[in-house]
Amino acid sequence: MKTKAVIMDEKAIIRATTRIAHEIIEKNKGVEDLVLVGIKTRGIPFAKRLAKKIFEIEGKEVPVLTLDITLYRDDLTEIDVNPVVEITEFESDITGKIVVLVDDVLYTGRTVRAALDALVDKGRPKKVQLAVLIDRGHRELPIRPDFVGKNVPTSKLEVVSVKFEEVDGVNKVLIVER
Repeated sequence: MKTKAVIMDEKAIIRATTRIAHEIIEKNKGVEDLVLVGIKTRGIPFAKRLAKKIFEIEGKEVPVLTLDITLYRDDLTEIDVNPVVEITEFESDITGKIVVLVDDVLYTGRTVRAALDALVDKGRPKKVQLAVLIDRGHRELPIRPDFVGKNVPTSKLEVVSVKFEEVDGVNKVLIVER
């Protein structure tokens, strides 16, 4: 795949993360009963970054849980015949909590739908919100994020590639062509 454009550098990612953290606090009138749930793989470091920013702003720690949605995907057989699934262990109960699902890119909404199914198997949250770094704007499902770092309209032949230092060794967001 060929890189078409760098749409966010490290500073832009930090600014977007800071803005989203402020928006989460404002929309929820603080951080009481707030839990961030990072969707595997790049939703996890993004959720941890948001939690760190929220702590810097509010002085209160927000739990960060991780969610592997592999077995909940409706396209599982298209992805892999033998998927590797990590056990998702929640260190705290999400029942009655405000849960913010966190992921790197929203494209069709299929990942979010799978995450919602997986989440409900873990408990019954009071409210579920969605935070994404990039919203590509294509929808198969009527899912809209509550918090967005950047809206990036793309063609179906373009791929948004989010790179986080924790996973990829670098912080940037690229558009690549298939």
